[in-house]
Amino acid sequence: MSNVGDLRSASVSPVVVLLSLAALFAAAVWLQMLRETRYVLPATTEESLYLTRRAADRIAFSYRPMGADLYWIRTIQYYGGRKREIDSASPIAPPPMLLPNPRPALTYDLLYPLLDITTTLDPRFNIAYRFGAIFLAEPYPIGPGRPDLAIALLEKGLGAMPGTWEYLEDIGFVYYWDLHNYPMAAAYFNRAADQPGAPWWMRSLAATTLAKGGQRSASRLLWRQMFDSATDERARNAAALKLQQLDALDQIEQLQRLVDRFVTRTAITPTTWPPLVRAGALRGIPLDPRGVPYELSQQGAVRLSTRSPLFPLPAEPTAQGPTS
Repeated sequence: MSNVGDLRSASVSPVVVLLSLAALFAAAVWLQMLRETRYVLPATTEESLYLTRRAADRIAFSYRPMGADLYWIRTIQYYGGRKREIDSASPIAPPPMLLPNPRPALTYDLLYPLLDITTTLDPRFNIAYRFGAIFLAEPYPIGPGRPDLAIALLEKGLGAMPGTWEYLEDIGFVYYWDLHNYPMAAAYFNRAADQPGAPWWMRSLAATTLAKGGQRSASRLLWRQMFDSATDERARNAAALKLQQLDALDQIEQLQRLVDRFVTRTAITPTTWPPLVRAGALRGIPLDPRGVPYELSQQGAVRLSTRSPLFPLPAEPTAQGPTS
């Protein structure tokens, strides 16, 4: 009989253990919920995710290069996170006034402070200066649209490494591409040409900028030179993107001429491409250099899709000369 009793107790004990564990788990969940209700954690703002320049300088001390690397990674994450917010935005989302709690406007307020800290910790951080300037100068919303801060960052690099012709060239590009200030762009290209080790074509770049500032052919020459001389893959990719944007501008002009001829011939304003394809004006839906279809507005204007990696195209404030 004692053996039978022992068997019964052995068969019941696992159930008791499981019930006990479930009760303990439920109690732990309840206690955690009670704690979070009564002792709410303070909200973490983005401003708390970075240190001031002075604090970072003191804390890093003998680990300055490592600190600079960490802040550069943080910069890339911050910039990339903003771009993901744009990419994830729904094109059919209701207007902000219809939302109960509309999302705050996208900002890049921490971009320059992060870059400033990075280059303070390591004043010779070449990539942070050059790519940081590209990030800062990108037009809103894919960037903050702050060419002034891009120039300030590159000038800071020149203060740390005087005579670096690449930084002078980059400042010239900001003046040319983003500010459309062609005399200033040419002046910086000339300053770059005066530095030891500068490529021979830098002087001709300055002359071309003065002679053809604002023309698409001059822009293509500038970016082609940057593409050919790039020693970093990311710099080469950035130049390739600008060249593709210029190609897209050329294609949009050609397509607009086709659309205008179609309207003149048929008295119909197309808002999609199939009517032009059926009429034989096009062989198929036209694609931009990244393979995204171009769009037609309700007025028959050809435009780049907002879904294209090339969006937005650069502004061209002056009359165009012949394109190459």
